[in-house]
Amino acid sequence: MSETDPSEPVPVTVYTREDCSLCVAAREAIEDVAADLDVAIDLRMVDVDEDPELADEYGERVPYVLVDGHPAFKYEVDERELRLKLLASS
Repeated sequence: MSETDPSEPVPVTVYTREDCSLCVAAREAIEDVAADLDVAIDLRMVDVDEDPELADEYGERVPYVLVDGHPAFKYEVDERELRLKLLASS
């Protein structure tokens, strides 16, 4: 049984930065897959450049995606794998 309440949206966090085309593509993929699966998500976009600690931790390694609090993707979102992760967490 999933730890997440089925009525609760799945938390998805994307560490991003300005002018990041991969970040835009990642967000679109996440939104499209969630809509296609009819899975509610709570999407948070976090600009690493607004926090020196995050900038140090992630640097150029964005987008960095967490699904349900777990590291899921770096640079590109694999839509098939995202489907599995969202279904498992919903």
